[in-house]
Amino acid sequence: MSLLTVSTVSELREFVQHAKFKGLSVGFVPTMGNLHAGHMSLIKQAKKHCDLVVASIFVNPLQFNDKSDLTNYPRTLEQDQALLTENSCNLLFAPTVDEMYPNGQESQTIVSVPDVSMGLCGGSRPGHFDGVATVVTKLLNMAQADKAFFGEKDFQQLAVIRKMVADLCIPVDIVGVSTERNSDGLALSSRNGYLSTEELALAPALYKALQEVATAVQQGNDFVTTLEQTQQRLNKQGFKVDYLSLCRVSDLKPATADDDQLVVLIAAFLGSARLIDNLPFPLNRTSD
Repeated sequence: MSLLTVSTVSELREFVQHAKFKGLSVGFVPTMGNLHAGHMSLIKQAKKHCDLVVASIFVNPLQFNDKSDLTNYPRTLEQDQALLTENSCNLLFAPTVDEMYPNGQESQTIVSVPDVSMGLCGGSRPGHFDGVATVVTKLLNMAQADKAFFGEKDFQQLAVIRKMVADLCIPVDIVGVSTERNSDGLALSSRNGYLSTEELALAPALYKALQEVATAVQQGNDFVTTLEQTQQRLNKQGFKVDYLSLCRVSDLKPATADDDQLVVLIAAFLGSARLIDNLPFPLNRTSD
């Protein structure tokens, strides 16, 4: 099947409205492009749950703190179109910055999601989640799909989007999709392309460290000591850990011994790349 590519909101809405008129359900996968197998897992889940699938590619300037990062972010539209075609995506929405922000970025209404956007990546990248929430709100309203699919690798982002959709009563189901990994455990990410051969060999140590933290916590080890020792070890290996945190899944508040469902989250620099990953796990308790 061929992939239809459009660049205006009116074309996007016309496609979706026509589909809904025929009684078809629409799944939506927002991306920033430079697509890989992780993105395709979102497309496949959307195909499984919906009749038609719409993807978007937009490198959103509002969510970049570092302008050089925005400038250098890989833009690979032709390869992305080929991958979407291969995976039976029906429509690609690829708007310009002017289409997304017709009145300019300075005049754009900003969506800010309290609490869950604080700390972690929100603490390290001030304003980042305001940019994410704003563009995702716009994209969801533009697409008017039945379901939207987001990867669980960006765990905090997914939590922000779930709260935003609930608080603003946006009529779309948010579906989280499990993280796609290489056989060595490294989470798939566009930013892996920034890694050298040597760094790629070291990068899987992040996920291994998360697994070790989860095991240690489940065995009853002290939270703080476990995190401190793991962070020190990663820094010695060559990472520069931005944060390593243990939180409860429900609201990303710091975990306590009374919580049942936990998630350990990490962000770390390896060379020029900032990598993020997470591992949710239950806090198993043994009875006396």
